Amino acid sequence: MIQRIQSVFLLLLALAMLGVAVLPLWAKSDPVSHTDLTLMAFHLLRGPSAGAGAAVAATWPIGALALATAASALYAIFQFRRRSVQLLLCSVQLLLIVGTLGAAFLYSSRADQLLNVKMEGRFLAGFYLPTLALVLNLLASRYIRRDEQLVRSQDRLR
Repeated sequence: MIQRIQSVFLLLLALAMLGVAVLPLWAKSDPVSHTDLTLMAFHLLRGPSAGAGAAVAATWPIGALALATAASALYAIFQFRRRSVQLLLCSVQLLLIVGTLGAAFLYSSRADQLLNVKMEGRFLAGFYLPTLALVLNLLASRYIRRDEQLVRSQDRLR
């Protein structure tokens, strides 16, 4: 049913991945030239401040993976009658979340080379949200399996 705890976990997972699509993932600033690089889910910004700037490169794979994960989590919520499909979707979400983390790390390391400053870039809130989504996905999978085991045990009693 929709009010089960795994539905709450899947909804929070979808919200976390939508946050990845909206929030900045990584930033680096050059104190000499007062230039900032900010990695967002769909583009890399270079400008005088972290919020404003011109798009230097397209980073759409991060955003596409994050939105695909959010969409599959929302779809999985409404598959409450077919727990095997929910488990399959949780496995797909696991791969998508790991892909999102990998793409974010790849684009942040490429962006680090664009600004020739010895300072390290800093990961922001959007970069850590897929880790939260990963934990929520594992919890949802656990509770879906628990429901499946409960239904199977009830079938044996009949």
